[in-house]
Parts: sequence; structure tokens; C-alpha cells
Amino acid sequence: MSTARPLRVGIAGVHGHGRGHVDVALALGGVALVAVADPRGGGEVPDEVAVFDDALTMIARADLDIAVLSTPIPTHVPLATAALQAGAHVLLEKPPVTSVAAHEMLRAVERATGRSVQVGFQSLGSGGVQAAREVIASGEIGALRHLGAVGLWARSAQYWTRARWSGHRILEGQVVADGAATNPLAHAVATALAIAGAREASDVVGVDLDMYRAADIETDDTGTLRVHTAAGVPILAALSVTSPRRHEPYVLLRGTRGHARYYYTLDVLQVQRDGEPLPRTSAHSRTGLLADLAAHARGESPLRVPLAATGAFTAVLEAIVGGPAPRIIPARAYTEQTRDGEDFRVVRDVEEHSARAAWEASLFREIGAPWVIGAA
Repeated sequence: MSTARPLRVGIAGVHGHGRGHVDVALALGGVALVAVADPRGGGEVPDEVAVFDDALTMIARADLDIAVLSTPIPTHVPLATAALQAGAHVLLEKPPVTSVAAHEMLRAVERATGRSVQVGFQSLGSGGVQAAREVIASGEIGALRHLGAVGLWARSAQYWTRARWSGHRILEGQVVADGAATNPLAHAVATALAIAGAREASDVVGVDLDMYRAADIETDDTGTLRVHTAAGVPILAALSVTSPRRHEPYVLLRGTRGHARYYYTLDVLQVQRDGEPLPRTSAHSRTGLLADLAAHARGESPLRVPLAATGAFTAVLEAIVGGPAPRIIPARAYTEQTRDGEDFRVVRDVEEHSARAAWEASLFREIGAPWVIGAA
């Protein structure tokens, strides 16, 4: 039995999504939750956990081995830098940074401090990503034509007012990037890039954008984008939070003799060869990213989602934020619904056209999606 002391963990941002990090830290062996930080208070934590109003104070005072940062996107670089320089490893929520330059700057801080950043793309902690790559390498579905990513969720008008920065691309001069493709459905893009083997920003050689919005926001809630990779494998992502219901998001691997779908929230891979009546289905285990970071901090293993592996995603995000503003979907192309006290704009036929776009590697405008005509 190891006699090493537990790793000291502090968590910044402990309400909403951040509460999940608190629960994981309290249940995980080999770590001790010693501090939390949030201007709204610490929530329900044990009495021995120190509660701070702001993350920088927690980082400076709590003597952390690991800092978990579940804070607004513009705070990621300064807080992660402070934590690394204070001697802590960092679990940084997605998207990690908002530009390739910031990505390289934070990597430089990693190298200078000898500490590491794990990025909170939970799907990349699954063995299913490697299994999908092995399907491609094996030739089971023939030569790979392209990858697709489909994410279809429903988000209300109230979702877009959940925080001051919600629904913005840029707020007060800072990049926020709170669009469907870069925040709630960022995992679809990141998982597809990982399966394609695209890690560095240089692995992305171009991005075609076709972005829209039905909600009264600044950023996208419905769109397609096509990523051109240095390896020559295109990735078509069809991502929307204007669906009438939540669907399990997936990454499509389309080959010349079959296809596969990787349902990344379920860690399930289905491989369908042409001419076979049923797909081959496999389930894969997932390692929690805090547990993985703790093992790395103890010198036991490399990180599953190191900052270095997310440069390609940052390049895509930078292209989205730097591209044209999303076009406004005309009112005739969506319906307005109220469910459980929340208000939704549901884009007609978005499910059908998203699946088609991913299958054909085509943008919405290329397949003639009905909301393209008349979009402002």
C-alpha cells in the first residue's frame, strides 16, 4: 500500500458543470479536495475545504498539486498560467484557449514550469477513440473517404442568458466563442480531429464555414463546417442546438466498403461493412480526466488529453471566431415552442439535413438546406 500523501486539489468554478468536478474529487482516491473558489460561494463541500471568492487567491494560497479550472473561457490562459507557475498541474475545461498564439504561449509555460495541462475533452479519455482509429487502419471499411460529426441538441432561449458572456463571440474585446460548435458541441469536433490524428494547429490546413443562428445571439446555434487536414482526410461537422430533441452525438467514419459510427458520449463503436446485415458493436472503457491527471502527477502515465494534442481544435475555433458572423435563419424556417417553462426555436428538418451533410461531407448550403434561402 502506498504511503504517499494525497494530491492537493483545488477547483475554481463549482456551480453548474463545475459541481461535477467537486463530486469526482471527493470520491477519487489518492487526492484530497482542499479548496474551491467561486464568487457565488463554495456550495456544499466538507467543512475542511477552504472556500475562496476568486481563483487567483485560491491558487496563491492553497498550495495545490492540481488546479481544476471550470471558469469562463477568457479566464483560462491567465488562471492556467498562474496555476502552472505556482507548481500545480492543471485540468482546464474546454475550449482551452481561443487562439493558436495563446495555445503556444500556454505550452511554453508548461515547458518552463515542468507542469502539465490536461484539457477537459472527456470523450478523449475513452478507448473508443483508439478503437475507431484501428478500424480505419485495418481497412475493415475500405479506404477512408471522410469523417463526419453530428451533434443535435436542444438549447432554450434561457440557456443563452445563463451568464453574461453566453451567446457571444467577442465580449468587451475578449474572445468568448460560446457557439454550438465551439462550446456545447465542441466534443464532436475534438473527437473527430482525434480520430483523424489531427493534433497540432498545423494539422489543419483549411476550414470551410457555413454557420447560422435562429436564437437572438451573436454566435452560431446551427451550422456546418468542413475541416481540411494535412493528412488529406476531410472532416464535416454538422452541429446544432436547435433540434427538437437531443440525439446521441456521433463521429462518422465513411469508407469505400462500409462505415462506422462512434457514439462518443456512450463510448460505443458500431462498424457496418457493406453487405452485412448487422453492425459489429463494441463498448469501450473511459478513464476520468482528473484520475488520469492525478496518475500523471504521480509519474505513473502520460496524459490522455494533453494541451499539445488540442492544437488542431484551437485552429478550428480560431477559424470560426475569425470567420463571417453567422447568418440569421428566417422565421419561416423554425418553429417556436415552450417546454417546461423554457422557450425554444426549433429549425425545421435540421435532423435530416445534419445527417445528410455528414454522410456526404457537404455544407448545408451545398445540399440546399431550407433555412439557407433567405438567411440574412
